[in-house]
Amino acid sequence: MIIVEDEIFEKQDFSKKRLPKGDYEYCTFINCNFAEGLLSEVKFLECDFEDCNLSAANVMHSSFQDVNFKNCKMLGVHFNNCNLFGFAVKLNNCNLENASFYQVNLQNSEIIATKCLHADFTEANLSGMNLDGCEFLRATFQYSILNKTDFRKARGYNINLEQNKIKGALFALEGVSGLLTTYQIIIE
Repeated sequence: MIIVEDEIFEKQDFSKKRLPKGDYEYCTFINCNFAEGLLSEVKFLECDFEDCNLSAANVMHSSFQDVNFKNCKMLGVHFNNCNLFGFAVKLNNCNLENASFYQVNLQNSEIIATKCLHADFTEANLSGMNLDGCEFLRATFQYSILNKTDFRKARGYNINLEQNKIKGALFALEGVSGLLTTYQIIIE
């Protein structure tokens, strides 16, 4: 295993040639392509990804500790396959369509202005998170922990109140219909 510190990777294509297994600390990846690439068994510590494509990347047993993603395309990434010890990510203006956070503890993470269409948050812990500007159209929240989560500036969510822990969660009045869909009532 290699150790890489304080390096900048710019406009590199890791979709066919994998990023070498190892520990990457304080590194920055700018406009890199990891689509369908192998990121398995790689440890990222305090790294930044900007304008990168990680769609369908294999992150099996990878570690993301204090990692920032900005303007990244991350379609179908299965974060539930990561090494979840110390998992903490900041996602800002990313596309997480079809991503999976099944049973992931996101309490030390941040998701802002991100498209989470069809994303799976089943049994995930999002307690206390602020989800400003996120879109959750057709996202799955099932047996999720959403206590004190701030959905006031989020949109498109459909959350079953009986299947999720939701004590103290914050919602804007215009989003309340996303909490009542299960009951098949009409709100005018």
